[in-house]
Amino acid sequence: MKENFVVIAESRADQGKGASRRLRREGKIPAIVYGGGETPTSVSLSANEMAKHLKVEAFYSHLLTLKLDGTEQQVVLKDLQRHPVSGYATHADFQRVQADKLLRMHVPLHFKGETVAPGVKTGGGIVEHHLNQVEVECLPKDLPEYIEVDLSSMQVNESIHLSELTLPQGVTLLELKHDNDQSVVSIHLPRAAIEEEAPAADAPAEGAAADAKKEEKK
Repeated sequence: MKENFVVIAESRADQGKGASRRLRREGKIPAIVYGGGETPTSVSLSANEMAKHLKVEAFYSHLLTLKLDGTEQQVVLKDLQRHPVSGYATHADFQRVQADKLLRMHVPLHFKGETVAPGVKTGGGIVEHHLNQVEVECLPKDLPEYIEVDLSSMQVNESIHLSELTLPQGVTLLELKHDNDQSVVSIHLPRAAIEEEAPAADAPAEGAAADAKKEEKK
């Protein structure tokens, strides 16, 4: 069941860095709401409430209900700025969504079956994640919170590419539109295991070289 996120916002008239600093001292975060064929609106948010929302992964790829001046509108979080040291949110951008307009969003990947994959369980391989999110295009009603990647049948030296992901109906990957079929995840042997195998493969050759030297001395 999808969560229902509600973001409470207040309109603000003051602009500029000075105004933004004052808001932050008051425990608020400056933000802007744009898109949807309407004029961009400057708003402020409760820093405490936003901090709670931002702890939930689904908040970043979810349709949000923005309450502003007695009205409600559907938005998505498109950009978030954080303080370089504290990590606290310092500014947010929200995009209004329209039911009949395609939306582009980054959606996280959830990996399952890593511990039972034959390449790991019996093959001694390790899992390497190449991507942790993908950019999708879909109508707002079809926006997934995440896309699941099943590794449970993977062997050593196998990979799963973007074209092999199972997507919800109505969802397309933007990377594939540009013929960019990247590897999402792979299983391979640890480097140490590969290096241990190399001397064993070289042993016959070394033995042959020793035999040749003995023949030369005769």
